[in-house]
Amino acid sequence: MLYCIGLGLSDEKDITVKGLEVVRRAEKVYLESYTSILIVAKEKLEEFYQRPVIIADRELVESDSDTILQGAISTDIAFLVVGDPFGATTHLDLLLRAKELNIPVKTIHNASIMNAIGACGLQLYNFGQTVSMVFFTDTWTPSSFYDKIKENVGCGLHTLILLDIKVKEQTEENLIKGRRIYEPPRYMTVAQCATQMLAVEENRGEDVYNKNSLAIGIARLGSDDQAFAVGTLEQLTCWDMGSPLHSLVLVGRKIHDMEIDFIKDFAIDKTQFDFHFAQNP
Repeated sequence: MLYCIGLGLSDEKDITVKGLEVVRRAEKVYLESYTSILIVAKEKLEEFYQRPVIIADRELVESDSDTILQGAISTDIAFLVVGDPFGATTHLDLLLRAKELNIPVKTIHNASIMNAIGACGLQLYNFGQTVSMVFFTDTWTPSSFYDKIKENVGCGLHTLILLDIKVKEQTEENLIKGRRIYEPPRYMTVAQCATQMLAVEENRGEDVYNKNSLAIGIARLGSDDQAFAVGTLEQLTCWDMGSPLHSLVLVGRKIHDMEIDFIKDFAIDKTQFDFHFAQNP
């Protein structure tokens, strides 16, 4: 059987009891390592799980999944996912391929950013579509996220924006030449996300949001040192949220008074925060 096990958001102890029991008896344990990361090293997981952990990078999961699935035909295989197993489409694709091979699949859920984001003070049922922000390059500045934010803004809803991570990435030259040389990991910051958002707004010019739009920067959600910063997009372009992982929420206009009271504690500038809502009742 293939077990897809959610690990939660923070460290080795966030796994559920049910998930840990499977990990400790499974023939092999894989850790998906490119849609998100935990804030602890693989060695820390192995110490707590009392099992070796095999890192499953993008190439293994997307292009060589048979390595994982073949073992699940006759034994129990644990596939570990940061957050919840259904937090990324890659994992759904893996489960579909398992079903094609008549491999039984069982999912063990856990907390993910999709529900834990409520810790920032905004109510979950006031969120619209979640979007992703990728690193821009000199020749590639995709703006598909903008259209989804536009729909959310039109409904007055909050938008959760998940920020890009680059793990085990190759330069174009190394990729073409088949050299397995990888770039250092990169994790997008709240400041980078806010900067890219404003650049796209300037280019598109549809007034979906602007430099004075209220947003919440989130860092290391679910950990002991999680952090929130409430300010305008312009303020967040130069706000340091510390170490990864980061995410950002664009606040919708239908914000409830109770939400306002909660997020005020995280305001970068409480005077400006009060002025914002005085101007936008």
